[in-house]
Amino acid sequence: MSSKRHAASSGAKTRKAEGPVSSAETSALFADWKSAPALVLAVSGGPDSTALLWLAARWRARQKRGPALVAATVDHGLRKESAQEARAVAALARSLRVDHVTLRWRGDKPTSGLPAAAREARYRLLAEAARRAGAAAILTAHTRDDQAETLLMRLCRGSGLAGLAAMRRHVPRGSLAIGRPFLDIPKARLIATLAKARIAFADDPTNYEAAFTRARLRKLMPLMAREGLDAHNLARLARRLSRANSALEAVAGVMEQAIGRLAAPGHVEIDARAFATLPAEIALRLLGRAIAQVGTEGPAELAKLESLSAAVQRAVSAKSADSTALRLKQTLAGAVIAASPAIVSVKTAPPRRPAMTKAVSEA
Repeated sequence: MSSKRHAASSGAKTRKAEGPVSSAETSALFADWKSAPALVLAVSGGPDSTALLWLAARWRARQKRGPALVAATVDHGLRKESAQEARAVAALARSLRVDHVTLRWRGDKPTSGLPAAAREARYRLLAEAARRAGAAAILTAHTRDDQAETLLMRLCRGSGLAGLAAMRRHVPRGSLAIGRPFLDIPKARLIATLAKARIAFADDPTNYEAAFTRARLRKLMPLMAREGLDAHNLARLARRLSRANSALEAVAGVMEQAIGRLAAPGHVEIDARAFATLPAEIALRLLGRAIAQVGTEGPAELAKLESLSAAVQRAVSAKSADSTALRLKQTLAGAVIAASPAIVSVKTAPPRRPAMTKAVSEA
């Protein structure tokens, strides 16, 4: 399928809630980044990212001092139209006096898990461009509609509270940050903004392909909206879940300082008696923090962490005359977790031994 180029028209009337983004709103949307030395704008050429380029350029032009802007288009090499779309973005950027760079995803592409692999490659290439430009952040054009779809996708995967909190406006990524100024803006308003300015944009057909989960959920959105489960309410739910998640993380941080300690490099100890009294969610997060601190295999899978935390709480809650008796020993995510009535110990696991292979003699 080929992408279509949409010429925006300002003739159609829109409801106030779907009207163009005003100059005052634009200033508020980008205010968090006005002191940055430079910003990279992720611009694919679709309506959302084209609006990001247009609005950011107008905002920057009104600043006496403001960040340098670099529009970056990632050509994933998956569609023949992508090169043409990158050239169209470059032309618009030139007209707005914004620097532009095309980033190409080279090499073999996976036959499965393509959306995730493409996303990882996109952020890697954008981060490289940001470092070259001396940028403090990469701004993306994720909208309220994207937030709602992301929440639904994670709900379908059985994500925990942190996952259901969905996307955040600011996300640190090492020395950089990902910024999402449009998370509270409906996609319809960005399209209305382009229509008023008579700015054309591309329409990627893969956004509608049933092979992808996000596209399938997008088709269901009108039906769900009739029952009140529209993008507005889903995004509001994501914000509330994010607020709850932040509160729980803060409590877990306090408990980490109160009942945990770094006994030695690669070894965290938690007071078992206090651990036994914690609400299950706080205990889970406290244990997860300890494993993340000393483990060597990345974040622990939530379902496995839940099972382990429940087992540890049962082990340390059981009555025993011997406070040193080991009740549980288990490995998870590159950490060894041991529990006695007195101490929950989390240590870095020893390196895995390579699998033994039998020598094969040739006759």
